[in-house]
Formats: sequence, C-alpha cells, structure tokens
Amino acid sequence: MKAKTADRIATSILYLISGFIVLLLAVFIIYIIYRGMDSLNFDFLFGKPKMDQPGGGIGPQLFNSFYMLIVSLLITIPLGLGAGIYLSEYAGEGKFVNFIRLCIETMASLPSIVVGLFGLLVFVTLAGWKYSVLAGALSVSILNLPALTRVSENAIREASKKVKEASLGLGATKWQTIKNVTLPSAMPQILTGIILASGRIFGEAAAFLYTAGMSAPLFKFDKISILGMSSVDKISAYNLFRPAEILAVHIWKLNSEGIVPDASKIANGASAVLIIMVLIFNFGARILGNALYKSYSGK
Repeated sequence: MKAKTADRIATSILYLISGFIVLLLAVFIIYIIYRGMDSLNFDFLFGKPKMDQPGGGIGPQLFNSFYMLIVSLLITIPLGLGAGIYLSEYAGEGKFVNFIRLCIETMASLPSIVVGLFGLLVFVTLAGWKYSVLAGALSVSILNLPALTRVSENAIREASKKVKEASLGLGATKWQTIKNVTLPSAMPQILTGIILASGRIFGEAAAFLYTAGMSAPLFKFDKISILGMSSVDKISAYNLFRPAEILAVHIWKLNSEGIVPDASKIANGASAVLIIMVLIFNFGARILGNALYKSYSGK
C-alpha cells in the first residue's frame, strides 16, 4: 500500500471517529433538552419546590448551584494556579518536589464518594459546620485541585518557553515576566482547566450529597450574612454555613426517592436546565478567555 493511500485511510478513520463522538454528544444533549423542554418556563426556573404537590420549581437549587460554583472557584483557582506557577517556574528537581507530584497524582485518582465521606468527617462533623455551602465547596475543591494544577503547570511551562528569555533579557523580573507575559500567553489552556473544574462542580453529586446536604431551606436575598452560624444568619442566601442542595443532588433525589407526583417531569426539566447551564458557562468562558488573551497579546 502506498504511503499516501495509507495516510488518507488513517485520516478518514480519525475524521469518522471525531464525527461519531461529536454526533453522540449532540444526540445526548438534544435528547435531554427535548425530554425537559415542557418544564422550561419562568415558574419552574424560579419557583419553590413542593413536597407533595405537582408543579414545583427549582429556584433554590438553581441559585445554590451557581453560588456553589462561585465559592468553589474562589478556592480552587488561586490554589491551583499558584501550585502550577510554583511547580513550573520555581520548583526544581528533588525528593520534596517529587513528593508533591505524587500527592497530586494520588488526589487526582480519589473517587468523589471518598472525598465526600472525608468532607463529612472533617468539615461537617469535626469542624462543626454541619451540611453547608463551605463544606461542599472545600470538598469539591479537593477533587478539582489536581487537574487544575497540572493544566496550569503544563500551560505555563509551554508558554514560558517562547517568551521567558525575551522578557528577562529586556530587564523584567521573574515575577513581572510571569504576571505580564507568561500567564496571559497561557490563558487559553488555563481557562480549559477552569472550565473542566466548573463542569465537575455543576455535575458532581456524590461529594455534595455528604457535605452540602439534600435540603434547600428557604432563604432571603435581602439579608446579608456570610459567616454567621446562628439560625437567623442562615436565612441569608449568601451564608456559607447553610445547607445548600444543588441541582445535581436534587435530580438524584427525585429519581431515587421523589414522592411528588411529577417527580420524573421535574427531574427531566432540571436535567435540561443543568445541561443548558453548562453549555452557557462553557461558551461564555471561552469568549471571555479569548477576549482577555487578545487584550494582553495585542491581537
């Protein structure tokens, strides 16, 4: 067989595999949205859930999902990005660095249910926070830190190869080079890691099941209390120590032990909302990341 013919066959096979994967993803998304399309209305998105009557909404769970995403990313991004900068720019070779990398690899292989049980033991029980936003955010951060650290490390190392010596040669300090040159160049790859972490936060159920709880008590947006531990403070929507059932846990609960007459319909609608949320966040993050990259690179 000629080399060109073999190359064409191999290329065609790769295109077919890629097309099949894209088609499978598109069918999956369309099917979920189609199943939940009947529930996508204002009352469903912003209404309160009902315990024993049909027609309940997912308003509290929807807000909890976004709030959990924000709190988790506020914890994960600084730690993951900082660890990536240290490992790529400052850490040398040695037993201590090898031990850090071993710990990162070990954390990356932990099942989410194990991390959830760890969060239940440490954050919920020992720390005395009970089921709370903070306990859930810290637990899912443990799951996301290894991946974001590795993505940041690889992105910064690859970006620094092109611009590091030129920047240092012009008289910039190492930190100025990292902050003003390397990080902007590595932004698309770092953003990919953040998107992957966000997707896991939206879709994770096992870790939140044991740390954030399976209930969504009513809260008020006009009351501001972030760190209060009393029952009055926990009425605030922004309180970090209140229980916060997210959308993924709500879907699991409806499908496993839902007692409302239209549990299946609510679960289908919530699944469609969850998929749409992930798509909107992914596209929005990509657009924002590209805009930041162009503003820094001058393109």
